[in-house]
Amino acid sequence: MPHKVLPGLSAKIKERIINQTLDRRIKQTEPQNNTALIGLPSSSTKIPEKNYRFHLHPGYQQIRILNEGAARLNIESPFFKLHEGIAGATTQITGQEYINYASYNYLGLSGHNSINEAAKKAIDTYGTSASASRIVSGERPIHRELEQAIAKAYKVDDALVLVSGHATNVTTIGHLFGPKDLILHDEFIHNSILQGIALSGAKRLPFPHNNSAVVESILTEQRHHFERVLIVLEGIYSMDGDYPDLPRFVEIKRKHKTFLMVDEAHSFGVMGKTGLGIREHFGLEGRDVDIWMGTLSKSLAGCGGYIAGETALVEQLKFMAPGFLYSVGISPPVAAASLAALQCLLREPERVSALQARGQFFFQQTQAAGINTGSSNGLAVIPVITGSSVKAVRLSAAMFVRGINVQPIIYPAVQEKSARLRFFMSCQHTEVQILATVKAISEELERL
Repeated sequence: MPHKVLPGLSAKIKERIINQTLDRRIKQTEPQNNTALIGLPSSSTKIPEKNYRFHLHPGYQQIRILNEGAARLNIESPFFKLHEGIAGATTQITGQEYINYASYNYLGLSGHNSINEAAKKAIDTYGTSASASRIVSGERPIHRELEQAIAKAYKVDDALVLVSGHATNVTTIGHLFGPKDLILHDEFIHNSILQGIALSGAKRLPFPHNNSAVVESILTEQRHHFERVLIVLEGIYSMDGDYPDLPRFVEIKRKHKTFLMVDEAHSFGVMGKTGLGIREHFGLEGRDVDIWMGTLSKSLAGCGGYIAGETALVEQLKFMAPGFLYSVGISPPVAAASLAALQCLLREPERVSALQARGQFFFQQTQAAGINTGSSNGLAVIPVITGSSVKAVRLSAAMFVRGINVQPIIYPAVQEKSARLRFFMSCQHTEVQILATVKAISEELERL
């Protein structure tokens, strides 16, 4: 805006007056110091040490409190045990063999000779790393072979593999949804889903575990307030070992025109006659669910995650999801191992039958012994509810002394009253091992 003319004054005087006026205005609007500009204390204010020392960070303090409490109760930490070989139905820790219920090696394919050979061959061909984001120069044939095999298993257009299962959920949900959207999720959904929702900025509403009626009610009242709506479920819930009535949720998503996402981390390779997951279990089509998600680290003997669905979904994630676009491609030997594991799963469905039989046998024995297994359906995940974190840790320690490795799940991972031991089944567990395990649980629970 031009300055107003000041009549009767020389140009030099007018210029000086204008400059002085501007200087005063600038000084009036300037903060007294730079720290006020960003809402921080001035340099003369003492910064509390806890604000710049990690040993005083609240998270570390919480860990210390837990460790000190355990020490006073004479409880050793059950975490970070060093496994010295392949962890399947058995494992070796500190030179001793244990019956193992703490690994996701459901089909016994991690360590299988043919899977190992596939990984070794990929190392010889491609090396140990893709060495770049796939979009620039990290693409390898083994990546597409694995993705096409996953897509075929789900009977959908395409699939995409990423280096981390957790990051797969975070980046997929974080990219696809935003502040004008609503995400409904089971109250027991995995942390990776919650992190993805937080990243997206979408409205988040949890619903009671496996309760489709509440979802129907919420959508009847709220659907028109949002642009996109996503319903998120798990195939098998990793803490409880049960599964949702997926056909009912498919009906709801169609009626209310929402997206439906199923996390199959623990159900693919476990559910269905040939292990093709909750879709096969209920006889659904691949297109009945919009976003199929799974991990490579359970039944598929690798590490990473995948998304399967229609072309438009996969192409968008491939070119725009930060967790894929800006991340190195999955390691070629890991991709080769997971592809070989999927091929073995399809070739040897008896592994799935054996896993399901062992799960049911374990479940039946616990029921006969009066052991609380919560809502588990007796598939791959069977919890033993103890009712307190201290009791869960002590039971885990007692089982370890008896040659059985099983991990406690304690607060805050679950509610204190729901603290538990979590048993992961393998097709390689024997009935003798299971009988010995259930006997040990019963006896140690009585002692506690």
